[in-house]
Amino acid sequence: MLRPRLFRIGNSLRTFRRSVHSVPTLMHDFREGVPGLLSPAGFDMAWTQYQSLMLEKLSNLTAGGEYEFKTTKDIAIKYARDPNSAPIFNYASMAHNNAFFFSTLSPEPKPMAPELQKDLEDSFGSIETLQREFIVTASSMFGPGFVWLVKSRDRKYSLLCTYLAGSPYPGAHYRRQPVDMNTEDKTVAEAIRRTNSWEPVNTVGSHGAQSQKKMAPGGIDLSPILCINMWEHVYLPDYGLGAGGVGGKKAFVESWWHVIDWDVVRKNAEVRPQASYLT
Repeated sequence: MLRPRLFRIGNSLRTFRRSVHSVPTLMHDFREGVPGLLSPAGFDMAWTQYQSLMLEKLSNLTAGGEYEFKTTKDIAIKYARDPNSAPIFNYASMAHNNAFFFSTLSPEPKPMAPELQKDLEDSFGSIETLQREFIVTASSMFGPGFVWLVKSRDRKYSLLCTYLAGSPYPGAHYRRQPVDMNTEDKTVAEAIRRTNSWEPVNTVGSHGAQSQKKMAPGGIDLSPILCINMWEHVYLPDYGLGAGGVGGKKAFVESWWHVIDWDVVRKNAEVRPQASYLT
């Protein structure tokens, strides 16, 4: 629990509890909603209220500990492999994932930088294909979570699903035993190799992620550059369940595509633009 502190107000003493983790300030002012995506009430629910709740819970659990003042990302990675600390991981990872989602939204999106567009086209064939895969993948998720656009070290891009508060970061991935292709039964080893290989779309569970790429223990070597939050409280207030083909998850994802801040995505991908793009 957070340590209470006493403050004197007039002739009385009152107890206050400090919040170690506070809601960060977004790059854009969305108090009137995210134009084209979320109403003021929808934004208040998805960001202000939910982020405040996650960080309040996290503060209660980390107060007085070694990770009391660490970032939500650092906390999630630290506790991902500790089943006894599942609540700490879930609150930290959820707060980080939600902040990542909102950090990539813009009320006035800029066009995609040509350099980023080329990189994405090399992996997906076209931006239209990437858009279609995002819409199909996100709207097909059976349960809450996030869909991430991730970049590998060799500049390959793919989509990754994390369910509940699952994390896309390698440091939060569970370790799995390596397979020696030279000593194992060739049929079994080949099957395991295929299981461990990278797929365009992966599913990652809450409380740590399951590595799907055969590499050194520790997880998938990738960096998230964009995500969409597919938890019900984000889309239900404005889009409903989608009964009768009206609204729902698909409509939410389609609207989200048009409010992405591609300049933030480019920076996350560490793609250097030409000078003409910045002017």
